[in-house]
Amino acid sequence: MKRLLLTGGDMTLRDLEDVARRRVRVSLASAARRAMSASRKTIERAVARGDRVYGITTGFGRFAEVSVPRDRLLELQQNLVRSHAGGVGDPLPDETVRAMIALRANALARGLSGIRVSTVERLLDLLAADVLPLVPEKGSVGASGDLAPLAHLALGLTGEGFVRRRGRVLRAARALRDARIRPVVLEAKEGLALVNGVQMSVAVGGLALSTAIRLSRIADVVGAASLDAARGSDAAFDARVIGARPHPGAIASARNLRGLLAGSAIRESHRGCGKVQDNYSLRCMPQVHGAARDAFTHAREVLEREMNSATDNPLVFAKSGDVVSGGNFHGAPVGLVLDYATIAAADLASISERRIEKLVNPSLSDLPGFLVEGGGVHSGLMMAQVAAAALVSECKTLAYPASVDSIPTSAAKEDHVSMSPIAARKFAGVVENLALVLSIELTVAFQAMEFLRPLSSSPPIERVRRAFRRAVRPWRADRELAPDLAAARTFLDGEAMSGVIADLA
Repeated sequence: MKRLLLTGGDMTLRDLEDVARRRVRVSLASAARRAMSASRKTIERAVARGDRVYGITTGFGRFAEVSVPRDRLLELQQNLVRSHAGGVGDPLPDETVRAMIALRANALARGLSGIRVSTVERLLDLLAADVLPLVPEKGSVGASGDLAPLAHLALGLTGEGFVRRRGRVLRAARALRDARIRPVVLEAKEGLALVNGVQMSVAVGGLALSTAIRLSRIADVVGAASLDAARGSDAAFDARVIGARPHPGAIASARNLRGLLAGSAIRESHRGCGKVQDNYSLRCMPQVHGAARDAFTHAREVLEREMNSATDNPLVFAKSGDVVSGGNFHGAPVGLVLDYATIAAADLASISERRIEKLVNPSLSDLPGFLVEGGGVHSGLMMAQVAAAALVSECKTLAYPASVDSIPTSAAKEDHVSMSPIAARKFAGVVENLALVLSIELTVAFQAMEFLRPLSSSPPIERVRRAFRRAVRPWRADRELAPDLAAARTFLDGEAMSGVIADLA
């Protein structure tokens, strides 16, 4: 089985997906252990000297001026975790919690947090044993990090609260006992080290971004099928045209579209038809799809930088012996870039819906209305476009940026907050809507091609079409539409589509 070695410095989005969705084993690198041990000794010396250090020998937030007696330092850390485990709403999915654990462990592996190696190893033991704390999805503003979600994570580590193990919800104490994992007794600084950072935001946003990047390739496949079904032109994808405005995403998308349409008999059948230009939703695919690709690339760079950052407060610099308070926990970098990615995903859904309308509306094509014979008695794929319109409208609402809002918290000590977890959850919602819209477009495009037979599309598009027809049969007469749309959505995640997009830029 593949293993992921945490160094604190080289975790990737693919690694995150491996942990969350493919459940690879995770452990600490030797160098990370040494760095963590050095920072821990710095904390222990500070405590022994009786230094006044935020969150170690003082209270938190507004209580930072309150000194805590040495004999109550362990109580301070456990109380922090208990009091901050105040999330609300439904529990996050298991894959998100797995991602959160790996992300928090990797941040601690930087060796700037003053936590014991054994505590982080115990955190990874939860991952290995599939003991996943129940983490409510709401209740964080991304201020001093995702305090509530991470506190729920830490609470399970100490044997309190609830966890899910192998699909069953159990009290944490029982689940740890069954898995033969000893609850952690938090020592000085450790509760604080576990809860500072935006790992919930990055977990939700990062997994959604992995899906969005995949969907950006699928959009080229689906868009190519729609263009061919609409008997559009590939002239606008000419490398010379795209090279005159050389955005990387547009170059990649245009290259994909040229390859996907090469060898289409449908295209050859109307090459001399005299049509000069297609609608923007067809002609401008490289520009729109490419802009989304570039947005996702930027988001990936930011999130991968965040994955390998030390984000708690204070940070411990073992070489100098300094323990320095700062604001690395603030979620602004993550919230802003996820809002940007949300807008990009919403725009991909928007242009996809316009291609759907182009194909089903007889005023915009010479295809039968709603792609069915006997219109009137049969309504055909009328509601497919309605569903897409509803999804795109919802995407527009969700695309309003969360990061422009701020409500002061913690008695105004946290007077500017990021709302990064809200940005992450909105992004995840838009990405799923995008997947649904693209699956509707694929259904519509292949139905439109039924009226162009015996002409065939290009080899790669025909390969997808044949596989799709095993899941969704042609629409000859009205039937319940919802099962077809559900099957089309499942198809996007399947091997046939994966095989085609594996060859794309």
